[in-house]
Amino acid sequence: MATASLVPTSNIFHVSPSVRTRASVIVASSHQQQPRRRDLLLKTAVVIPAILNLKEAPISEAREVEVGSFLPPSESDPSFVLFKAKPSDTPALRAGNVQPYQFVLPPNWKQLRIANILSGNYCQPKCAEPWIEVKFENEKQGKVQVVASPLIRLTNKPNATIEDLGEPERVIASLGPFVTGNSYDSDELVDTSIEKIGDQTYYKYVLETPFALTGSHNLAKATAKGNTVVLFVVSATEKQWQSSQKTLQAILDSFQL
Repeated sequence: MATASLVPTSNIFHVSPSVRTRASVIVASSHQQQPRRRDLLLKTAVVIPAILNLKEAPISEAREVEVGSFLPPSESDPSFVLFKAKPSDTPALRAGNVQPYQFVLPPNWKQLRIANILSGNYCQPKCAEPWIEVKFENEKQGKVQVVASPLIRLTNKPNATIEDLGEPERVIASLGPFVTGNSYDSDELVDTSIEKIGDQTYYKYVLETPFALTGSHNLAKATAKGNTVVLFVVSATEKQWQSSQKTLQAILDSFQL
């Protein structure tokens, strides 16, 4: 009968000193190269985005950047910058549903992102409900937004002017919830006025809105052109209002199509 002999495992897996030495050198060399590869990857990660961003971003993509870094100074008051909307800025402007508008801002304000469902992007050029055009904010001073509404929600008359829609009180009764972000009560209306710039008429409002989502103080300016009613809203908390009332009023006054 054949017999099997047992061989100690230590002899099977024995590694000579020379092999161990070579292996140690290889491992050490690999560890030395890792920092170099990491340095190279880090440098590449920094350089590539820098190259891709050499072209100046358009206004609509300039998020979380102070507007003074990309908007020109206002000619009427260099302490402000001028935002002048272009067709490339919003879906409604591209579709021709809204006429270009402009207003001034302090240079340290920032433009905010707007959710696609609120921007009107999904329904242009025939939106049935209001949408938000643009929004800007400064945490210490307040925020502004441009809201657009299809004219058909307020009248069946094509190309109606703001005067065709009725008195200022009637118009704000329809648009008030888009000023406050939730509901509107006529008791919140403090003052109304009418302004003409060229052949365009604007209704202006001062509201005290203690329960509004947008803030306890709201200023608004509304006009109509083409098939759209455009509402400009300036909002502030009590603290922001106390420190920045004049600035917020200047922003409202500057708005025009």
